[in-house]
Amino acid sequence: MSRPVADEMRELLEQAFAPTSLEIINDSAHHAGHAGDDGSGESHFTVAIEAEAFASMSRLARQRAVIAALGDIVGERVHAVAIKASAPEG
Repeated sequence: MSRPVADEMRELLEQAFAPTSLEIINDSAHHAGHAGDDGSGESHFTVAIEAEAFASMSRLARQRAVIAALGDIVGERVHAVAIKASAPEG
């Protein structure tokens, strides 16, 4: 049996960014029957990540970095990922 996609995402993001905060929310149930719903229950996610690595990056650069870290998950195995990437304040 394969691992849940959220677990794979968590591992990849922790390795890439050593986040101070990371939340991965499976939003797939909200998209049942919509475009991109493949019936797997793992088609749509929200990632809320906070990491020092994002401090010098623009919002777009942060999103690109997260997508790059997730490799083939986004676009091939998961239809959509909403990304909320930030740097720690202070």
